[in-house]
Amino acid sequence: MEIRKAVITAAGKGQRGLPLQTLVDRDGSTKSALAIIIEEVLRAGIEQIAIVISPGDEAAFRAVAGRHAQQLTFIEQTQPLGYAHAVASAAAFTGNDAFLLLVGDHLYLSHTGQGCAEQLVAIARAEKCAVSAVQATHESKLPFYGAVGGKLVDAARHLYQIDTVLEKPTPTEAEQLINVPGLRAGYYLCFFGMHILTPTMQRFLCDMLKNAAGREQTIHLRAALSQLAEHERYLAVELAGRRYDFGMKYGLLTSQLALALEGCDRDEVLRGIVELLATGRPSAK
Repeated sequence: MEIRKAVITAAGKGQRGLPLQTLVDRDGSTKSALAIIIEEVLRAGIEQIAIVISPGDEAAFRAVAGRHAQQLTFIEQTQPLGYAHAVASAAAFTGNDAFLLLVGDHLYLSHTGQGCAEQLVAIARAEKCAVSAVQATHESKLPFYGAVGGKLVDAARHLYQIDTVLEKPTPTEAEQLINVPGLRAGYYLCFFGMHILTPTMQRFLCDMLKNAAGREQTIHLRAALSQLAEHERYLAVELAGRRYDFGMKYGLLTSQLALALEGCDRDEVLRGIVELLATGRPSAK
């Protein structure tokens, strides 16, 4: 299965400005979050990248993409109808090809020589099916992520056959419906913000949009992923790496610290943290 296209969603009301934020990358250079995500994608051998944006945002995104701007296709999400609609907006771009899907408010740090997107693409090519990256996540974070249930099919590669997909479940729902043997108590397989999806996914989304036409109804990616699990082999994989959601409270700070502690200025950053902790908080008067 060839995977040469990627879609990055960045049109959400609370998300659209996040990829424009500036961070210091692991090599010590200052870049936009968008540029860091694009480099993650290109490292995986992707040749064509589309970014789904809100109308009027193209100039700002081109500016922060830097030298990568000419490699990008911009797709405007004409109505603020949610994440699934944003993915469906890229249907003409993805065509009949499998594609890598990422969200524009996550950074991904690998624990190996392969980038996270590179690992995911390699798994999908080897397994010849749709694959979603997941991360074992504490139940306190369930309100922020979709989650999956299934059975372990390859322990060495941390692969799971998905049978259930839930959107931001409660801890009770998760315990009843997506409890995966082998995970620590209170932890569930939540989406990493990175998927390899087949053309079937866009067909499901297109059908859902047609059925919702004329109604005050938002389509959900979870529903399409559930259909995918019923009709095709659909796997989840725990990658050797972590996601950092910089759309959450203190998320940008945490993402910057993660980059810094993995980078060339690690010792300097650690000294700064130690000095900050040693200084302490002034006592209240």
